[in-house]
Amino acid sequence: MDEKKTLRKQMSALKAHYREIGQLPAWSAEALKKLEQHPTFRQSEVVMLYHSLPDEVDTHCFIEQWARKKQIVLPVVVGNELELRLYTGPQDLSTGAYGIEEPTGTLFLHPELITCIVVPGVAFDRKGNRLGRGKGYYDRLLPHLTHAYRIGLCFPFQYIDVVPAEPFDIRMDETIY
Repeated sequence: MDEKKTLRKQMSALKAHYREIGQLPAWSAEALKKLEQHPTFRQSEVVMLYHSLPDEVDTHCFIEQWARKKQIVLPVVVGNELELRLYTGPQDLSTGAYGIEEPTGTLFLHPELITCIVVPGVAFDRKGNRLGRGKGYYDRLLPHLTHAYRIGLCFPFQYIDVVPAEPFDIRMDETIY
């Protein structure tokens, strides 16, 4: 556990540094360009994304752009779980848990239709391990979405050699940065 805590602090310091020097927007654009060229993303009609926090790859405009071409599903924090809701536009977002903008519209009741899941994280490694923020939301959700291709999305400095992992941690199929 201490390893994870230490890594989270290191990543937080790096994010603050790169945000201060203005590097994060360019890295966000580069990662999102790679994502939209990815064959699984291109072929998927239903994609689960995340509405980014200020220290994550910025997905706001990306969601808006692709919502015209695909069904976009976003997670919403409800208690200790994530529920899935269909994204219908920025007018239907409200600030939820942790300051995340979340859709207020219709529950998405067909998770089996999601073929591509894009997941944020604090750090990712070459084996597909992911370090989240420590609450386990994605680790509880992802086992129910086993049919979907899981893509971790991060900045280059967040892709490291080894992420400490537990048996219950869900691996990504691929990481884009």
